[in-house]
Amino acid sequence: MSITEIINDQIFPILPPNIGTLLKRIPESHLAAVTEIRLRINKPLMLIVGSEDYMISSTGSLVGETRNAYFCTNDDISRTFQLISKNSIYALEQELKMGFLTARGGHRIGLTGQAIIVDGQLKAIKNINSLNIRLAREVKGCSCLVLPHIVKNGKRVLSTLIISPPRCGKTTILRDIIRNLSTRSSAFVGVQVGVVDERSEIAASLNGISTVDLGDRVDVLDGCPKSEGMLILIRSMSPQVIATDELGREEDAYAVREALNAGISVIATIHGRSVAEVMERPYVGQLIKAKYFERYIILSDTPTIGTIQEIVDARTGNILYQHKTGVKACG
Repeated sequence: MSITEIINDQIFPILPPNIGTLLKRIPESHLAAVTEIRLRINKPLMLIVGSEDYMISSTGSLVGETRNAYFCTNDDISRTFQLISKNSIYALEQELKMGFLTARGGHRIGLTGQAIIVDGQLKAIKNINSLNIRLAREVKGCSCLVLPHIVKNGKRVLSTLIISPPRCGKTTILRDIIRNLSTRSSAFVGVQVGVVDERSEIAASLNGISTVDLGDRVDVLDGCPKSEGMLILIRSMSPQVIATDELGREEDAYAVREALNAGISVIATIHGRSVAEVMERPYVGQLIKAKYFERYIILSDTPTIGTIQEIVDARTGNILYQHKTGVKACG
C-alpha cells in the first residue's frame, strides 16, 4: 500500500471532513512525502515533510505565512480526538497516560493538554489542545545494508541496539529487520522472532492481528509492556530472537538480560544520537558498558532523515560501516 493509499484509507477517516477536504487538495507528490500532521487549537494546521514544516491555506495550498494559513479550532481538535478514540476514552486510558494514542495502521497520535495529577502521578490528560499524527511507513528493503552485519554464518542473529533520534526511522528499519529475519531465503534460514509491541507501532496490529508484513515466523504480543512481554515470550513461545521498541526503564534492561542469558538474541531500539550518549543513561547504559549487545546501528537525519550513520561492533568498538555517500534507511 502506497503512502497516499494509507492516508486515504487510514488517516482521512480520523480527521474532520473540513480538514480532510483541505488535505485532499494538496498535490499527491507533496502528500506522499508527509511524515506528520499537526493540529493545535488557534494555530495553523501544519504538515511535516522531511525536516521542513508547511502551513495549509483554507484552499488547500502549502503556504509559509500564517496570514494565509488555516487555523485549527477547538472543534477540529475535539472532533479528531473523538474519531481517533472512537468515543471510547476509558478503553484508552492507559495509552492516554503515556501521552499518545495508536490508530489503525500503527500511526501514533501524540497529544498535549491539561494534565491530571493524583498522588504525584499522571492519571489522565484532558482539555486536549494539540495533536500530532505521525504516519507509520512500511519500507521493504530498508534494512538490506544492515543484515550482513547482524547475521553471522547465515544463521546466528547478533543482538543489536538501534540508536536513533526521534523521527529518524528506527521503527521502520526494525520492522524490516524483523521481516527479513523471520523469512527464509537463499542466504538465510529464517528464525522464530517474538515481537513485543507495547505501542502497537511495529506490527500496526488491529484487534491483535498485524496489518504489516513481518515475515513468516513471527509472533506478536501487542499492547503489552516490554518487560513483561519479553518474559512471557521467553517462557512460552521459544523465540530465537526477540524484537522490541524504545528501551529505557529498569525492568526493560532486566528483561533484556534474561533473554540474552536464555540464549535468545535481542533486537531493540533506543532514542539517542550516539553510543556514548546512551551509555551514560541508567539501566540501558549498564547493558552497553557490560557489552550485552554485539552490534550498534546508529541512525541520523544527516544529510536526510533515515540515514544509517554507523554500524559498530559493540564488543571491539570497530566501525563496520560508516556513512559516506548517504545510504537512506527509510522513507
